[in-house]
Amino acid sequence: MAEIENILPLRKIIHIDMDAFYASVEQRDNPELRGKPLVVGGSPDGRGVVAAASYEVRKFGVHSAMSAMQARKLCPHAIFVKPRFAVYKEVSRAIREIFSRYTDLIEPLSLDEAYLDVTQDKLNIGSAMDIAAAIKRSIKEELNLTASAGVSVNKFVAKIASDINKPDGLKFIGPSSVEGFMEKLPVEKFHGVGKVTAQRMKALNLHTGADLKQLTMEEMTRHFGKVGTFYYNIVRGIDNRPVQPDRETKSIGAEDTFERDLSSMEEMSPEIDKLVEKVVSRLRQYQLKGRTVTLKVKYSDFKQITRNRSFTEPIDDADIIRKASLELLENNIIDKRIRLLGVTVSNFDPLPNAKPDNEAQLKLF
Repeated sequence: MAEIENILPLRKIIHIDMDAFYASVEQRDNPELRGKPLVVGGSPDGRGVVAAASYEVRKFGVHSAMSAMQARKLCPHAIFVKPRFAVYKEVSRAIREIFSRYTDLIEPLSLDEAYLDVTQDKLNIGSAMDIAAAIKRSIKEELNLTASAGVSVNKFVAKIASDINKPDGLKFIGPSSVEGFMEKLPVEKFHGVGKVTAQRMKALNLHTGADLKQLTMEEMTRHFGKVGTFYYNIVRGIDNRPVQPDRETKSIGAEDTFERDLSSMEEMSPEIDKLVEKVVSRLRQYQLKGRTVTLKVKYSDFKQITRNRSFTEPIDDADIIRKASLELLENNIIDKRIRLLGVTVSNFDPLPNAKPDNEAQLKLF
């Protein structure tokens, strides 16, 4: 399989990731916040969820998707500001305009990151590294913000590369280096491998890509299910997913796998609250409302169910989504311990001025 896949023409893929985007915009627009430990989202009284964290506050362990209460505990002197999603969206559009000078093959992942396919760039520059450097330079000069870029032959490796020299980084992983790079990569650095999956891998004595490479396709799927096929390919440097421009948003969701299985509504209800907060924050970021709420439950024996409820009118209200999620949970829960919960809103009715950027999926593994 690897031999067949690898004869496909090599592509030039850039992954651009803005550095602490929301927080950087706030610090840019308010000089008093520069150099300060800044949290965007949530409130000082511990309500809500962190949407973004400046690099100054990240030093204390604060990160996005964390509860504001936990952020306050980690950094008591943190400054909390309300998100300005309309502003971030306008800045994101300006960034997209810079991208479009070089290629029309742009796949946004969110307001602050995107894949670009520059195999055939519009200005005939040829060098993906030169294009990435030019994009970073324009973002700095025109918007007074910094971005990190990863350049490689596929999306997976480019995304990893963009994270290596953050902030304001630029990293190239060429075709001859991809497989060796993947072999040395710790399993927890693989995108899509979260804390729980990494622990399962390490329990199997799988610590690096080289360790994963020793498993057959059958062994991969037996241990990790369908995603095992993806791991099998990517550790060999194979990722033929194309850059897909202008993908319409289909659903927005959040899910979490728990370190300890849950067994009661008293334990699950606060987790549902956290998931709903994340989903609602994302809905409002994209100016979307949906008619269908879906609950996902995975039990300790890995059996999985989904249940949904639809509404006649589109919603983005946290209380309505929370109530629907809890009712679905109460009505469908069976006498098993639960290792994962997820909440998703779909069947969108976009607002008049909304321009969905991509198929957004916020997942916490």
